[in-house]
Amino acid sequence: QVQLVESGGGLVQPGGSLRLSCATSGSSSDYYAIGWFRQAPGKEREGVSCLSNSDPRLYYTDSVKGRFTISRDNATNTVFLQMNSLRPEDTALYSCAIDSQGRTVAAGVCLVDYEYDHWGQGTQVTVSS
Repeated sequence: QVQLVESGGGLVQPGGSLRLSCATSGSSSDYYAIGWFRQAPGKEREGVSCLSNSDPRLYYTDSVKGRFTISRDNATNTVFLQMNSLRPEDTALYSCAIDSQGRTVAAGVCLVDYEYDHWGQGTQVTVSS
């Protein structure tokens, strides 16, 4: 069973940057897609960014396009989320997750949380002055 551990969260001022890391215990061959999700207090969890092994495109929710970048280091089995120009509304618990069953492939999208079956504990990001 693949385990995921997030790190890199913290308190940052508006306009600042953070780089989140998601270390997986397995390799990219253990999943079909890997994604970053976030949940703010009182709000539903939303997909932030994802990448699929069957699709070269990278996916972002509209509110982070141009500011966030997802990347993967296959040598260390780590996925990153570089977050620039952070805003107070980016404040949330950020979690990474993998789809090990292929649901994202069947659906054709990878930003929907119920398609993922393994989750990390999350890392808190707070954007405040």
